[in-house]
Parts: sequence; structure tokens; C-alpha cells
Amino acid sequence: MTRPITAGVDGTEESHAALAWAAREAVRRGRDLRVVHAWRFAQHETVDGDRETQGRWVREALEGSVREVTERHPGLDVTTAVMEDDAVEALAAAAAEAELLVLGSRGHGRVLGFLLGSVGQQVIAETAAPVVLVRSGNRASDEAEGRQIVVGHEGGPEDGAAALRFAFETAAARGAALRAVRAWTLPPVFAYSPASLKLLDEAGGPEPYEQKALSEALQPWRERFPQVPVVEHVEMGSAGQVLLDVSARAQLVVVGRRARRTAVGARIGSVAHGVLHHAPCPVAVVPPA
Repeated sequence: MTRPITAGVDGTEESHAALAWAAREAVRRGRDLRVVHAWRFAQHETVDGDRETQGRWVREALEGSVREVTERHPGLDVTTAVMEDDAVEALAAAAAEAELLVLGSRGHGRVLGFLLGSVGQQVIAETAAPVVLVRSGNRASDEAEGRQIVVGHEGGPEDGAAALRFAFETAAARGAALRAVRAWTLPPVFAYSPASLKLLDEAGGPEPYEQKALSEALQPWRERFPQVPVVEHVEMGSAGQVLLDVSARAQLVVVGRRARRTAVGARIGSVAHGVLHHAPCPVAVVPPA
């Protein structure tokens, strides 16, 4: 049984862009589209209507959003769900049944739109499926030929397999080229060890060493997706900044997730955090396999 592409909507411009992106991706991948709205009854003097009335408003707004999608993609199978639950719990449950979860995000400052502040961060950190964040200005023309899928890689050849797989699958579905990015920095002198110095010397220096690590990580995916053109991009600098520099030419940036628990809730890795805040294109955050 194939899993659907799931989009979270709330009637905002950001969620409309996310829904449109999710519909296009569902068509490309041959998947069904599921559209969900996480809602809780608001009993407040500034909010009119009882539970039944508010629920009807939510359903009508959801149906209106879906109507636009079905008119644009008449062959797409679309289902809807109004989930009266905490936003994190509802979206985590929806993501558990999805191939990927698509949400809207506002501006270039914080992850906002469908979710606010730490709630959005928790959803990204806790879901078992990839989460794609889409800006309000995103359009189908942003996926035009010539714009690449960008994926970041760090660690050893065996690391980041889930993000690489997602990036290659997306590039194959779109007929796009893929740019695999690996950034490196010189460690402080005290971080060097005889073993690490030996590896660097055998490789011919830090950059050839990083190039070799990237090539080895890409090799199995190149063999699985021979139709995807790949550019290997190795550059000195911080991973977040290097990815942001190339994101201006990208139709999607893919990063792996390194979630961790703190006293104030789940937090994602610094690279994913920085790219989500500032990349102008949609960003996919992929959990480890």
C-alpha cells in the first residue's frame, strides 16, 4: 500500500502554497494527496460560534482549498481530514501515515504560517516522515528546468543515506539535476590526531579527503538512479552558509535531521535550523532511516 503526500492547511497564503506544492509532488510521484486541518474548538468572547459552527467553518474552508486543487489536477485522488487535536499530535499522526508532510512557512525569519514557533520545530523534530516547508511566494515556475535539487551531506560515506535517497527520488521524479554539497572547515590544532593526520595525508589534504567521502556516499545512489545528473560540490565554510549560498539556484534544498531533546522540548540540528530560517526555496528535512 502506497502512502499519500499529506499537506497541512489552515486557510493562510502559506498553507495554500504548501497545498499547491504537495499536489504537484503527488502528481509527479504518482501518489494520492491527503489534506488535513488540525483544529481545536476556541471558546472565547472574540470568537463567534459554538463547536458545531466552528467545525463547519473549518470543513467549508478545507473543501474550498481542495476544490482548487482538484480543478487544477483532475486526475489526482484527494482525501481530507479535520483533526480536532493538539497541532503537534495531529500532524505527527498524519505524518506517520504519509510519504511526506508538507507545511507552509512565512517569511525569512521564523518557521511560521501553519504552525507557530516551537510547535513547528517540534513537528519537524518528532515526525517519522520527511517534512517539507514551503514559502508563501512559491510557484510552479520555481521548479523550471535548470533549477537543481540541492542536498547537504556530512559525516562518513554511510551517513545521511535517508536524505540522499529522498533527494535522488525527488530529482528523478522531476527530471532535475542534483547538487550534492559537502562543506568543511579546518579543525583547531588540538583536534588533530596522528590517525586523522595520516588519513588527510593519504588523501592529499582536507579538500580531497572531503571529496572522496562525498563521492563514496553518492556512489550507491548514482547506481540506483543513473538518469539523475549529479554535481559534486565541496567547499570550505560552514555547512549552513554553503547550503544557503547555493539555495538561490535551487528548487528544493534537502537536509538531514539531527533532533535532540532539551528541557524546553525537541530541537533540530543547527544546519537544518539555519536553512529553514533563511532559504528562499522549499526545504525538506529528512529524519534518519
